Amino acid sequence: MNSFKRTVVFVLMGIILLLTIFSGCNKDKDEEPAPQLPPESSFVMNFDDFSNPDDTLAQRESDSYQNWGHAYLKVAAWNTVIAVGLAVPVASFLESFNHEAVYHPKENNWTWSYNVALNGQTYEAELTGFLETDSIVWEMRISGNTFTDFLWYYGKSHTDRTGGYWILKDKPSHPELLLKIDWQQDYDGAATIRYTNIVPDGPENGGYIFYGTSTDTFDRFYNIFNKGQENLTLIEWHHTHLNGHIKDHAFYQDYDWHCWGTDLQNIICP
Repeated sequence: MNSFKRTVVFVLMGIILLLTIFSGCNKDKDEEPAPQLPPESSFVMNFDDFSNPDDTLAQRESDSYQNWGHAYLKVAAWNTVIAVGLAVPVASFLESFNHEAVYHPKENNWTWSYNVALNGQTYEAELTGFLETDSIVWEMRISGNTFTDFLWYYGKSHTDRTGGYWILKDKPSHPELLLKIDWQQDYDGAATIRYTNIVPDGPENGGYIFYGTSTDTFDRFYNIFNKGQENLTLIEWHHTHLNGHIKDHAFYQDYDWHCWGTDLQNIICP
């Protein structure tokens, strides 16, 4: 084989080798695993211990159950705001766990696309995630009967799912900022989540409800700050035994703990 033929063969072999390498690289890139979604607890606060419809003051004597009842009403007010005002964002986030992401090499991101049925309406949701150093940036766009690709909420989370935040807007017809969610999850399972009112120039801007778990005798807590009253309510209870206590200066006109027992009735604090 003369030198010219050998050169041609070597060139062709080189081209084939390069195509194989690049093809393998593209294949690997196309199969890039999607980042894990933030946990459900990053978006949805736990109201289970204060959301039983039978556990209302209407079903109990108000004097005997006042301390627990007051805690119930303080938490229920926020629960109603979240359940009603954020129904679509919450449903769209929870539905994302039922779907697989699609990787887009050109944009270097992943999307979870699916429909969400809620209250007789169907919404099209598209959650996008892309890596940014050691974090993942998230954007949720939702389309409905009267709006398209509305950026309803967005946020950022650590790649190890130990914390992050979400920023939520009110609704498509009133797209101003509404709520910030800050969340944290430790490796031992302990978690906290805080909803903060961020309505621009709103009277309750800065108000919040903060929920978490602890290893104390009372292993669950809520801190509820009413911005308009500049009043902080502290609620602590045991999630299994259900006994707990509350501190609320605006209501009790003191800075003492007010307790209830395992039967939810008022008791003298130890």
